[in-house]
Amino acid sequence: MKINNVYIEEKVKDHPNTQMILKRINFQNRVICNNYSEIFNPSNQSFRIQKNYPSFILAKKESNFVKFTPKKFTIGYKNNYYFSHMMNCPFDCKYCYLQGMFNSANFLVFVNYEDFFDAIRATIHKNKGTSCFFSGYDCDSLALENITGFTKKLISNLNSFKNGCIELRSKSTNIKVLKGIKPTRTLIPAFSLNPEFVIKEFECKTPSLKQRLSSITNLQDMGWNIGIRFDPIIWLGNEKNYKKFFSEVFFKLNLNKIHSITFGNFRVPVKYLKKLSKIRPNDSFIQMASSRQNFGIKDNFIEQEGKEFCKQEILKFVDKKKLFEN
Repeated sequence: MKINNVYIEEKVKDHPNTQMILKRINFQNRVICNNYSEIFNPSNQSFRIQKNYPSFILAKKESNFVKFTPKKFTIGYKNNYYFSHMMNCPFDCKYCYLQGMFNSANFLVFVNYEDFFDAIRATIHKNKGTSCFFSGYDCDSLALENITGFTKKLISNLNSFKNGCIELRSKSTNIKVLKGIKPTRTLIPAFSLNPEFVIKEFECKTPSLKQRLSSITNLQDMGWNIGIRFDPIIWLGNEKNYKKFFSEVFFKLNLNKIHSITFGNFRVPVKYLKKLSKIRPNDSFIQMASSRQNFGIKDNFIEQEGKEFCKQEILKFVDKKKLFEN
């Protein structure tokens, strides 16, 4: 990956993770700044242009390392949190809410990984029962692992996360970091899936369904229990195609090595969707979603019958205890 600019906060210019990342990327210019917000937050930026020519921003996160998930965001654990060591990802999904949430498409990496791990440990210790932490909420957990090295360092801390589990959510096939370690219940690799015709139309720059399924089966063969995420399902109203899709997925996978399955509809807050519709003025999917929201229609693109159809198709293959609706 060729990067024009790397912006580095003064306070982290000598941090070991900063130095590691700089060695792993091919960049032209290094710019020292006082605070990442100077680069990441201004409103007069073009998200679409930056998506084609992103910069890296290396910074220090000062607080709020671990946050509560929305109430429905769960895979069966009582205590649910998410953390974001990075903002944005190299993929370009048309429906991605990050386009409406952030002003910048640049990759923002908080290099003080150790503070995230400390916060996870502290959160686990204060809770009763198992706490689940979701990675990949504001980025892709594995796509840029070869550069950030975050997951590798996370794995080295797993033994200290007793009574905790971490989900790594991804559309990537970059699973090298998981191949060199013994599978553990503390870590849940989870992959977002959609039919191939949806991937081609809406999930730009992502691996194909076939490639993702291959990565999942490779990990299952190694002993990993995998999370399957049909979230969001982009429902186009053809039950025959989705029936074929679910059959393709579940006949390919080892059903005994599935940790959990989630499914949900396309959902973006009104504020973000309005911004997204301006960024993608020629995208009929986004424009229709925005129009429906303006009319107060909240259940975008999975009508109730479509949602129920998907649910019943999934339950043909797995126990309902493993299925969670988000």
